[in-house]
Amino acid sequence: MSALRLQDKVAIVTGASSGLGRAISLRYAREGAKVVCADLSPTARSQVSEETEITTHDLITKNGGKAVFVQTDVGEAAQFEHLVQVAVDHFGRLDILVNNAGLSVESRTPAVLHLTDEDTWDLTMRVNAKSVFLGCKYALAQMLKQSPHSSGDRGWIINMSSIMGIVGGPENPSYCASKGAVSNLTKQVALDYAPHRIHVNAICPGYTQTAIFKETTTYMTPWEVLERRHPFNGPGWPDDIARIAVVLASDDANWVTGILLPVDGGYTAR
Repeated sequence: MSALRLQDKVAIVTGASSGLGRAISLRYAREGAKVVCADLSPTARSQVSEETEITTHDLITKNGGKAVFVQTDVGEAAQFEHLVQVAVDHFGRLDILVNNAGLSVESRTPAVLHLTDEDTWDLTMRVNAKSVFLGCKYALAQMLKQSPHSSGDRGWIINMSSIMGIVGGPENPSYCASKGAVSNLTKQVALDYAPHRIHVNAICPGYTQTAIFKETTTYMTPWEVLERRHPFNGPGWPDDIARIAVVLASDDANWVTGILLPVDGGYTAR
């Protein structure tokens, strides 16, 4: 058990019911973490049968791990603050926050900027960017007041940005703007809290095969095009992201903070 990289760490993962959040939650549990799964609903609204047959937290507990579910609207300050408190009440502290919850409205209705309506912009920024601000705010407050680990580290925050937080993308201006905000906020928070030994990093996934990906290939960009844009094995899988999320929450990332890490099969190498 001592070989587990996240042994006895307490992690919150938002958007945990499906896709990347589910994959990260399951990986964290396998590595010894106690997982607080947060989402609007414990039951995934997904086209992936495995995600609808059993909830993420139930799957973890069924396999001997420790997990709870907390219904959370990540764009509401009071609900995010409550989420952090539940983690502390259940497991005694908070070590890891993965700000994963997000959406891409434009994956179904692509639009250039002059055709983007205000509601699309506001919703995207609320879920993708404001939630990261709120998550960092309340997680940091908790991490600052709890005792550090033996390593001296007080916490690990992982924000889910995107390759679209580094480069532009086709016909999704609100999504690109929201992920750009996540990317730069990550750098700023990393600098501000480095003296307190809190790691803050962002993962920037390429096109990953989730429910959103299926909408993208249906309404925006054909599979063949995306395959060419990811020269190393084509589009990725949720577990490709989850594996990196484990590294960034472990002692393997001892001297790592403030990075935007593309996990994209070579997409941004061009």
